[in-house]
Amino acid sequence: MTMNNVLASLAGVVILAGGNSRRMGTPKAKLTLPTNETLLDYHVRQAIKLNVPIMIADNGRSFTVNAELLSSKPELPIFHIADYRSVSIIDNSETEGPLVAIESALQALASLNSIATQNNEHSSWLMVISCDSLITAHDLWQELNLYIDAAISDDIATTQPSAPSTIKATNKSVICLTDDSHLYPLLGLYKLDIESDLRAYIDNGQRQVMRFIEPMTQAVPVIKEWLPLTNLNTPEDFKRACAALYHL
Repeated sequence: MTMNNVLASLAGVVILAGGNSRRMGTPKAKLTLPTNETLLDYHVRQAIKLNVPIMIADNGRSFTVNAELLSSKPELPIFHIADYRSVSIIDNSETEGPLVAIESALQALASLNSIATQNNEHSSWLMVISCDSLITAHDLWQELNLYIDAAISDDIATTQPSAPSTIKATNKSVICLTDDSHLYPLLGLYKLDIESDLRAYIDNGQRQVMRFIEPMTQAVPVIKEWLPLTNLNTPEDFKRACAALYHL
């Protein structure tokens, strides 16, 4: 498969920025990197490189994006989305977790790309990337798109050095990173056609990410150099990640 065809497999990116950030003490999206860029702007800037719609799920906090970023590609949709709300939600004052944001993003893309997805079966994946990490959407795509190839072909031989010499077909609907102890479900790809199943799961009162995705997940070993860039929960975690990313 050519790179152009692979790129057509990505329908959009959602940046999750609505967590409570209690241990961090401040919203993670507004953390300032050593480059004086906010973490949200950092993720938007990197996602723009993929040339697909970018959605910001911030649980109604209306975090702003740098105007220069927005004007750099005015034809590219960059917009906020509200969390999906169902009748099973009792208390609207608290965040309901990442699945309601992912469901909203899947619905938005189904609407934005209805014609494209009907005419191009490969335009069928949503990238989920969280402000809990400094791993960029662009780099994550470079790593995970190999496994999209595997999902649509029995065996894919590849010469890319970061991938196994042969990847077996998986037929999975979620592709995300993993380390030796756990999955990273908020650093991954979600097939658009799981939208109705996810909506039903949420409408049934369920919010557990792992319970929903585990039966359908293809786990991809995280690159060793990325490990210090993940799990940003405290100011110390963020400082460590910045030091690793910028070699401070």
